[in-house]
Amino acid sequence: MPFLELQNLQKTYPDGTRAVRGIDLRVDKGEFIVLLGPSGCGKTTTLRMIAGLEDPTGGRITFDNQNVTHLPPSQRDVGFVFQFYALYPHMTVRKNIAFPLENIGTSPADTEAAIDRVAHALSIETLLNQYPRQLSGGDQQRVSLARAMVRTPDIYLMDEPLGTLDAEHRLELRAFIRRQQLSHSITAIYVTHDQEEALSLADRIVVMDGGKIRQIGSPSEIYNHPADLFVANFVGSPGMNLLTGQIVQRENGLSFTRPDTDIHIPIHANIAPAQIIFGMRPEFIRPTNRGIPGKVILSEYLGSHGYVHVDTPIGELIMRSTDRFAIGETIHLHLNETHIRLFDPDTETALA
Repeated sequence: MPFLELQNLQKTYPDGTRAVRGIDLRVDKGEFIVLLGPSGCGKTTTLRMIAGLEDPTGGRITFDNQNVTHLPPSQRDVGFVFQFYALYPHMTVRKNIAFPLENIGTSPADTEAAIDRVAHALSIETLLNQYPRQLSGGDQQRVSLARAMVRTPDIYLMDEPLGTLDAEHRLELRAFIRRQQLSHSITAIYVTHDQEEALSLADRIVVMDGGKIRQIGSPSEIYNHPADLFVANFVGSPGMNLLTGQIVQRENGLSFTRPDTDIHIPIHANIAPAQIIFGMRPEFIRPTNRGIPGKVILSEYLGSHGYVHVDTPIGELIMRSTDRFAIGETIHLHLNETHIRLFDPDTETALA
């Protein structure tokens, strides 16, 4: 029995906008689920319906087998973290953090102990007597997290809680969120458009687009076995290399090729010759002495590695590499045949 279940959940606004178009999701107790997708895909609307902040126009939401579809937020035991702090400006940091505990009748001694624990974990002990207006954006977000996580609700709901932070604070608080969630085995639904956050935090990722779910799976399933072209291109930075061509039968088996080239890439899949979209992640392409020739047209240096854009007879390919290459340099590429992905050009769904 899932702890949280969404059944044909829908949200249509009065102007006719269909934000969520009948999604189904089952979440187990203690699972960390990330809703991942571009702006406007319906992920935040979905989260707000789970929280009770938006009323669904169709479908059903159950918590622990209880129908909560139209219950107000006060009757759902959730801890909500917003992207933009939402702190009470007239209260000190200590009072902000204490508020949800006082609201449920926690004793003063237990409240103080909980505040001290979460303040220490988030390194905000020195801020407890200050007001939100006296804090930086990063510190305000820490306080917002502390207020949500000072108690242990049935479920954490987080709407891009790290979106306004710099890279250093983002990494630090990301680790804190995951540790806190794991230590208390609390179910969490986390919304982001940042795929690195999704891949690092999630037990499972729900990729959304246009109000629909495109794929549900573990981070490795989503990354290595995308269900369709949208997931292949959206997940990964950069996305998967995608080339349109055809599968042809040769004496030694199937291969992928493109018009006006004699380059053939062996295909080890049970698939009929046809038009196809060929996919491969940048890390599965490497430089070699003999292989597909190409000219370097762009080299992006990122410190520990870089991305090299290469113009080849079969199209532009992006390779992840620790080597440096000069613009205009001619190199040869080897494509790892075991990591080829194939997509139907008409349905855009994965074939292999």
